[in-house]
Amino acid sequence: MEIEKLDVEASTEESGGVESSSGKEDLLLASDLSDNLDLDEDEKEKNQEEERSKAESSTKKKKKKSKNKKKKKKSSLQQTDPPSIPVIDLFPSGEFPEGEIQEYKDDNLWRMTSEEKREMERLQKPIYNSLRQAAEVHRQVRKYMRSIMKPGMLMIDICETLENTVRKLISENGLQAGIAFPTGCSLNKSVLLPFFFNPLFISLLQYDDVMKLDFGTHIDGYIVDSAFTVAFNPMYDPLLAASREATYTGIKEAGVDVRLCDVGAAIQEVMESYEVEINGKVYQVKSLRNLNGHSIGRYQIHAEKSVPNVKGGEQTKMEEGELYAIETFGSTGKGYVRDDLECSHYMKNFDVGHVPLRLPRAKQLLATINKNFSTLAFCRRYLDRLGETKYLMALKNLCDSGIIEPCPPLCDVKGSYISQFEHTILLRPTCKEVISKGDDY
Repeated sequence: MEIEKLDVEASTEESGGVESSSGKEDLLLASDLSDNLDLDEDEKEKNQEEERSKAESSTKKKKKKSKNKKKKKKSSLQQTDPPSIPVIDLFPSGEFPEGEIQEYKDDNLWRMTSEEKREMERLQKPIYNSLRQAAEVHRQVRKYMRSIMKPGMLMIDICETLENTVRKLISENGLQAGIAFPTGCSLNKSVLLPFFFNPLFISLLQYDDVMKLDFGTHIDGYIVDSAFTVAFNPMYDPLLAASREATYTGIKEAGVDVRLCDVGAAIQEVMESYEVEINGKVYQVKSLRNLNGHSIGRYQIHAEKSVPNVKGGEQTKMEEGELYAIETFGSTGKGYVRDDLECSHYMKNFDVGHVPLRLPRAKQLLATINKNFSTLAFCRRYLDRLGETKYLMALKNLCDSGIIEPCPPLCDVKGSYISQFEHTILLRPTCKEVISKGDDY
């Protein structure tokens, strides 16, 4: 009996031990499971956080991309070829690019840092912006014209293409914005030659021609006047270089309180340092002594002051705030031009008062001129474009009475060649701005 009790106790102890060991194992398993569950929840939370951060970063990237796309869309508007988009649309801010800035020399260096002069410029900002808008139109038009001009083109096609492009880019609007004067398109010995009004007159641009293109743009009467020369034959390169470098020299010398005669002397020195060989004959390049640069007023292409191209000119000084066209001509001829050919270029006298007219047709023509051109230059082609007919007698009457000034073509001697380059500069209170300067010249 005692043995059986011992067996029973032993068995109970073993079962109890087994139960206790199994209970411990169950506890360990439960704790492991709970730890695993906790880890799973932590990993899930981490994964969720990572996914959230990825989603946020992707949304941010998308937003940045959309912003960049919007910015690109805003700034992606570029000029077409051929140019057709108005310049005002290419600069939505209404601020147009500044021209080349040059500092004054010697006694006027202080102007660059003067706060008083800077404040004066801030007050003139709307005028400067109008000039820069007109200059930007000029740059884009001449860039396009340079790309399409080639031998064999009709001169009338060159002029009309240029003027129609100006009208598009400047958003022509009566006297508020448009062409400042008819295109001067002259060959070889001629200068200041607007293309003839006669549509039957046909002239082709030849490989051996030296062609000058002089045209102007304006916004609210603030005129930009610039010209360049085209020659396809490299034989004429020194002739073009002479007038181009002379123009740059005139710009460099110009400034507040500078005497006009000093500018002319510097221009002549550079111009006449050049020689050009044409068909085996060497010519010294001469500066035209009776053609000058000029100051520019509002709605007035030729204002009071003239900038000579030779020494010995006026002692008058340039003044702050003035606008000048620095314009030089290099010739292989005598260096002196005279009236030649038929006149087709006219301009109303800026200072003319009331003049009584007897011819009703003259009164009617003057009303048309006042409305469409005011004191800006015009040509017969422009009158034809407005629908005017049988106006030659009336136009002659206006010229004879002194209301309208004829501007005939000017020529040097037969067989000579003339090159021309021109820029518009503004004598600002702090510095000198070459308004019409571009990548081409």
